[in-house]
Amino acid sequence: MNNQRWLSMSFFVFFFTWGIFLPYWTGWLTSAKGLTVTQASIIMGAGMIARSFSTFFLFPYAMRNMSLLRVIRWTTLLSFIVALAYLPESPFSVLFGLTVLFSAVYPIILPGVESGASLLMQHERIHYGKSRSFGSIGYTVALLLIGSVTAIWNEQAILYMMIIGLGMALLFFYQQAPEVVQQSPVAESTAQKGQLRALFADKPFVIVLCIAILLQGAHASYYNYGFIFLDDMGINGFYIGVILNIAVLFEIIFFTQADRLLVGVKTSTIFLIAATGSTIRWISIFLFPVASVFIATQMLHSISFGMAHFAFVQYISKNVPNYLIASAQGIYAAVAMSLSVAILTFPAGYLYDQSPRFAFLSMAACSIAALMLILWTKQRISHKND
Repeated sequence: MNNQRWLSMSFFVFFFTWGIFLPYWTGWLTSAKGLTVTQASIIMGAGMIARSFSTFFLFPYAMRNMSLLRVIRWTTLLSFIVALAYLPESPFSVLFGLTVLFSAVYPIILPGVESGASLLMQHERIHYGKSRSFGSIGYTVALLLIGSVTAIWNEQAILYMMIIGLGMALLFFYQQAPEVVQQSPVAESTAQKGQLRALFADKPFVIVLCIAILLQGAHASYYNYGFIFLDDMGINGFYIGVILNIAVLFEIIFFTQADRLLVGVKTSTIFLIAATGSTIRWISIFLFPVASVFIATQMLHSISFGMAHFAFVQYISKNVPNYLIASAQGIYAAVAMSLSVAILTFPAGYLYDQSPRFAFLSMAACSIAALMLILWTKQRISHKND
């Protein structure tokens, strides 16, 4: 298996499970486990805080003690074991503990794979967008399968599909892998403890991270309540999967073309487009909280998420030294992809109980803040990338 194919399959097997966990887990807790939206929001919010802690501290620590491949393998194995623990009927306290533990371990796989992508981009000149599109395909397959199995059986099938998906990932990651991911990327550094200090002392990196935090955090309502939003409208589970897949379809198209379309485009410009698309997306759902508008705004996911994610990956691959790549990915996964979403999940859950449209309006506030920050600092970021 060549390096490009290994990375493509790594993204596929992870995002297959991510396509189960991210859009459906809150709905599974409410439907299969009988929790209220508020109770599920508390559990998922606490889980995302645990996720931010583990990716910020545990992932870099693990990288200092074992190879990137071993980190991916161990976290996949532990995730599989914890998923099995969900099978028995459990009270709120047990579900809370399991979700916090699962959220602390399972998402570490993602910065592991993303770090492998950054290393392969530097050493092997692989095409990131091409491989990342396979992650979107895996996400799409998961959405379609979950939509089908929940329509045929019930929401308990969501857990069974997650266990199967993690089993597939476990089998794949124990196969042969590129040499570069079998070595710790931080082993080249002689100042291990100064990595975070070095990154946060880099002002352009901090600005880029803040923009990513706002834009990725703006998806909190969509990730946690998109399934419930459509389910409350009485839409069949299979069609919910189809609707959610529209976003991933456009994400796939974007990532397959991103390396070609965005070559030479400044990071600040990509972020600017992402923030504009994100603002339009959430305000549209607030103004017109109907299925047709929600479906139409799914096309903007490639902009609100895809372009924001690509911009950050492009920035660190061009501007962050090799030995800091894993730490940069850990910070991004912890703060932008986890903590920001976790923090915003709590007020979004409260607002959703008042009116679903207000939960999406609160997300527009984040994207507008990102837009203002980009415009204020565009010249500085552009100069850094020239």
